[in-house]
Amino acid sequence: MPEQKNYDAIIIGGGPAGLAAALSLYENDVKDILILERDRELGGILNQCIHNGFGLHTFNEELTGPEYAKRYIHMTKEAGIAYQLNTMVVNIVPVQTEDGVFKEVTATSSEFGFQQLRARAVILAMGCREKPRGALNIPGYRPAGIYSAGTAQKFVNMDGLMPGREVVILGSGDIGLIMARRMTLEGAKVKLVAEIMPHSGGLKRNIVQCLEDFDIPLLLRHTITEIRGKNRVESVVISEVDENLKPIPGTEEEVKCDTLLLSVGLIPENELSRNMGLTMSPATRGAVVGENLETSCPGVFACGNVLHVHDLVDNVSKEAEKAGRYAAEYIRSFALRSSLKNEPDPESTLMKQFARRNTTKNVSDPVKAVENPDGTRTYTLPCISCPAGCIVSVTVRGESEILSVSGNSCEKGEVYAKNEVTAPVRILTSNVRISGSDREVLPVKTASAVPKEKLWECVKAVKELKVQAPVRIGDVLLEDIAGTGVALIASSDAGLSEQF
Repeated sequence: MPEQKNYDAIIIGGGPAGLAAALSLYENDVKDILILERDRELGGILNQCIHNGFGLHTFNEELTGPEYAKRYIHMTKEAGIAYQLNTMVVNIVPVQTEDGVFKEVTATSSEFGFQQLRARAVILAMGCREKPRGALNIPGYRPAGIYSAGTAQKFVNMDGLMPGREVVILGSGDIGLIMARRMTLEGAKVKLVAEIMPHSGGLKRNIVQCLEDFDIPLLLRHTITEIRGKNRVESVVISEVDENLKPIPGTEEEVKCDTLLLSVGLIPENELSRNMGLTMSPATRGAVVGENLETSCPGVFACGNVLHVHDLVDNVSKEAEKAGRYAAEYIRSFALRSSLKNEPDPESTLMKQFARRNTTKNVSDPVKAVENPDGTRTYTLPCISCPAGCIVSVTVRGESEILSVSGNSCEKGEVYAKNEVTAPVRILTSNVRISGSDREVLPVKTASAVPKEKLWECVKAVKELKVQAPVRIGDVLLEDIAGTGVALIASSDAGLSEQF
């Protein structure tokens, strides 16, 4: 029998939810914590999300995914919170002991072998996974060249590999939109994005900066009805759908491509939850929880994308902090609470908030100008400074005289809108080849926004650059990229003996 080890709290998953929950426990005087992570490093999905847009609410600045993750990883290590990598949890069961009901966690890894660990409280933070092709019932063979958008993202951003050169994307969720831009910047031709719904499921800012910036068509009320090709994808058939989301005969159109990316939704990773017998919600596909994020098993809490899919990682962190706080309360009153039955409320405030958050956003129109009788022009455009996506109006006289800005909810929106109608700028995120490290590529970004007209020159400069490890986040790799006066900096660590 493996050695029995007891903890106050065990967290399943070392992504943004797990790390935030662990730090929240620590700040609430629970120190005996263990994080179990199945990947080779902490940070979860954020490690492959090299684009910017994270941390606006949590850190009041715009970070890339690796930068956001590193901040939490650094705080976790500074606190001395224990974690195990490459460790798979296979089962969780409540166990009655003389001291109350513990949760027994069975885990296995190459380093620690087969383990049975016990904890007073368990926090589920396993994240989510993408829906596969099998969930779509698309006719055709199973040729090479069909990937989920997240898999393609990992290939490009972490392995330095290109899935294909002529791409069609099915689904306009945020991952699909971001990969439309990413594949374009890497030299692929993205033919179109097809969306079965009459509106996009992605944020307005991603519609603007990932599709409109690169003239990538978005076909609403369209889906793929056939995949052609036996060994490799050769083409797909796109069809319009009716109000019942059924393909309309006679609307078929063949589009030549060698790659199909699927961005058709995310599913909470809840095999462990179901095996435990937790009460599950058909609406969210996550566990049913009370307002304290406790599941139907006392002392087991859930947070982040394993509970319900979030739009923003900042909201994941906020919810995980709440889970850690309530788990700490449970641990402090363990003897009393373990003897009480905690009945979750399916109609809790949390569930109602989710129902409001789980609505899709309308596709934003491209920037449009209206000529006014006095000779001025008024532009109406969605702001991409933050996920709120305010619709801003800007009135201009002549080429660049700004007369008024309205509709923005913050100062950043005013600055963005003025720039967008006179001299638009964008932050570039990409990766470069690196040697002397166990990784093939290193995520990089421009230290500030560069002129939109210089974007492709910046991309070329990035592709010509080769970097030698070690490199730390924030290291300047190019002082002046493509004559813009803006530096190119590393947005992740590589080759360091101790990675924070």
